[in-house]
Amino acid sequence: MAKSFDDLVNRSTCAATQKKAAKRTRELLTEVFLSELRAMSGKSQRQLAQALGIKQPSLSKLENQDDMQISTLARIVETLGGELRIMACFPHATVRVRPFGRPRRARA
Repeated sequence: MAKSFDDLVNRSTCAATQKKAAKRTRELLTEVFLSELRAMSGKSQRQLAQALGIKQPSLSKLENQDDMQISTLARIVETLGGELRIMACFPHATVRVRPFGRPRRARA
């Protein structure tokens, strides 16, 4: 009788490994490409480009390049109705990075 992949995983990995794999799976399922984010918002490249005040080929280039400025990404996300948040994940903490402006100083 054939065994399912889940049965094999359950027999060959410990609970900690299974938990770590499940967490990584959730992380991967929440990652999307910029073009997927645009499509999920129901906007075409032409519609988003017009809202950004750029031409459609320029938006296509942005969606397909490997790197872009954070301010450009923030502008696209905000135009789609969202807010860009940048998180730095360390072994013992996750913090939100505020890349724009100056640090806020504590008042005495």
